[in-house]
Amino acid sequence: MTSASSRTTAPYGVWPSPISAAVVAAGSSPLTQVALGGPDGSDIFWLAGRASEGGRHTLLRRRDAQVAELTPAPLNVRTRVHEYGGGAYVVDGDTVYFSHFADNLIYVKAGDAEARPLSRPGTQRHADFIVDQQRQRLIGVRELHPAEGHALPDNSLCAVNFDGSETVLAQGHDFYAAPRLSPDGRSLAWLSWDHPRMPWQGTELWLAEVHDDGTLSTPRLIAGGLRESICQPEWSPQGLLHFVSDSSGWWNLYRLHGATIEALCPVAAEFATPHWTFGGSMYGFLPEGDIICTYLQNGVSHLGRLSPGAARLESIANPYQEIRELRVGPGFVALLGGSPTIAPELARIDFANGELEVLSQSISQLPEVAYLSVPESISYPSSNGRTSHAFFYAPHNADHHAPAGDQPPVIVIGHGGPTNMASNTLKLAIQFWTSRGFGVLDVNYGGSSGFGRAYRDALQGQWGIVDVEDCIAGAAYLAERGLADKERLIIRGGSAGGMTTLCALTFHDVFKAGASYYGVSDLKALDQDTHKFESQYTAYLIAPQPQAEALYQARSPIHHTGRLKRPMIFFQGLDDKVVLPQQSETMVDALKARGVPVAYIALEGEGHGFRKGENIVRTLEAELYFYLRVFGLHRAGQAAPVHIDNLA
Repeated sequence: MTSASSRTTAPYGVWPSPISAAVVAAGSSPLTQVALGGPDGSDIFWLAGRASEGGRHTLLRRRDAQVAELTPAPLNVRTRVHEYGGGAYVVDGDTVYFSHFADNLIYVKAGDAEARPLSRPGTQRHADFIVDQQRQRLIGVRELHPAEGHALPDNSLCAVNFDGSETVLAQGHDFYAAPRLSPDGRSLAWLSWDHPRMPWQGTELWLAEVHDDGTLSTPRLIAGGLRESICQPEWSPQGLLHFVSDSSGWWNLYRLHGATIEALCPVAAEFATPHWTFGGSMYGFLPEGDIICTYLQNGVSHLGRLSPGAARLESIANPYQEIRELRVGPGFVALLGGSPTIAPELARIDFANGELEVLSQSISQLPEVAYLSVPESISYPSSNGRTSHAFFYAPHNADHHAPAGDQPPVIVIGHGGPTNMASNTLKLAIQFWTSRGFGVLDVNYGGSSGFGRAYRDALQGQWGIVDVEDCIAGAAYLAERGLADKERLIIRGGSAGGMTTLCALTFHDVFKAGASYYGVSDLKALDQDTHKFESQYTAYLIAPQPQAEALYQARSPIHHTGRLKRPMIFFQGLDDKVVLPQQSETMVDALKARGVPVAYIALEGEGHGFRKGENIVRTLEAELYFYLRVFGLHRAGQAAPVHIDNLA
């Protein structure tokens, strides 16, 4: 690292960087699904992704300051219920139950004994299970797939008995989630919803008595409906059912007190995020009934203590700006946290003295802070009088700077979902670009979570329009302020963000190149071919079929390839069940035939999102090479070459 006065002058985009694609891949070890257990509930459990081991997830336990791996290779703690999974294990004292990805069986590991299968072979998948010790069983979500053919799976609330047999407890709805047993074991709460809604649009909270034989009484509806999203039901130590509802326009905390539903602390903040995966938690209880919680305001997380009786929310000091997977234990809270200079890490905060202990980090070796670009949170005007939000990362490198007067190429990122959100937590995949002299704009377009229901609903019927307009407006905002070279604007995105990318390049001429990671190009094909969970999502994002077929065609980039003239690179997992490979391959073939510069990287053994370290390296290096070639910046040895059709 050099001093500011001795930095080397070099054009934007070609700065040598210590943050290589291999460094990014080595740091791609996601931490997820935190839980508590052990004899007194003070053991902390979590899943760690192992990119170097084919992307498998292993279960770790921290006890008495020692970390042990409970599921060595080849065990892979992961489930594919709803394809996105989550809720892949549960802890009961010193025993863990988990779903193994290879065979979809539930395994049990008691103490130091080896894990053994609990459930029986079949076509079923399980997730989000809890332990009903009184009745010697697990209760969870079961997704039963047909043995053959293309029929949709059947979802239900199901008991997996400790002898391996299974009993359906509730069925008839399209989807189920979050079964939660009361402290006395006599009541069970859960969520359900039906097509065409997604869980962040409308869900229902149900409650039933549990009989001694394990069957349920006739359930009664507690809250929710077509336009109310309920999530995260939990029981307090006192036996009161709590949940999160967006009936006020914000996902706030409520509780059932007798026959009355009480708002605990109405506030313009989000105490939940969209239910894409099972098992997330943003609040937990202290013994006396107060609640430790995390909540989002303007896309940034805060940690607080909520006193329900006083409707008071007090802030708890901490270094994080993104917090998730919060669990409250005896005298402490465990959580996953991150910030612009802290990659996601597992931390334990002691209530008595406020001491914070980092237990695990997603990145083992961080680059020096001097090489990191710290994002600026910006809000800017977009179409129809709306305001959009984003995080802007300026190019930054401790050893290099650009010639005076130069403006950088900027990569605009459209996140997936499309109801997900961009956070400002340190991501090496972004620093890879900024340390080379690219600016990055990570956009929370209309439809993103973290800004209330109205903002989330801005994408209703407007997918491919509002998201694109907000990305274009963000790029224009930077260019007007001299922060971006308008002739070197790039857009990239994965999944729904890939759709945003393709629409921006097809129907507008602002961006000069783009990258689509398993992006949607054909809305009708997505509507017909995708998995059950999202099979009617396009009815909300576009319009219900079949009466809107003309609109689907008008909005689908695949039908307008004659308008796409800018160079593109496509990345696609060949095992993707969410966005099938044909979505990318048809676009690639069309662009090749029209003479548009195009590259295609197809990856065996990868699905919707890339997990293997070698593929993370390959895709990043290919994308870098592509941009350098397109903008005439490439020099030998800068990046591994990739074949680009129609580019001399």
